[in-house]
Amino acid sequence: MSEEYKSGIEEGIELESKRKVSTPSLFKVFLLNDDYTTMDFVVLILENVFHQPPVEATRIMLHVHKNGKGLAGIYTREIAETKVSEVHEMSQKNNFPLKCTMEEA
Repeated sequence: MSEEYKSGIEEGIELESKRKVSTPSLFKVFLLNDDYTTMDFVVLILENVFHQPPVEATRIMLHVHKNGKGLAGIYTREIAETKVSEVHEMSQKNNFPLKCTMEEA
């Protein structure tokens, strides 16, 4: 193997090791209270979309009800966007105005 070729490989390895891997930004997904969506439906959303256990889903739902807004989960951007879309789609199909938002954590 030529010296020129070897040094090219070594430089490539050195460049690879200097690259830093950054962690993706995280986003908080919130449910917003309204006067029409039932508490049972909000619990259903929290259990099915956000995979919360029943007790935690109920706790979050009550927080949303009392405070107007509640944290459903923290995800990477793509997953958070998907969760927001799922909530809006399920809400529309069930004739509820439930809204869901996301903001950078």
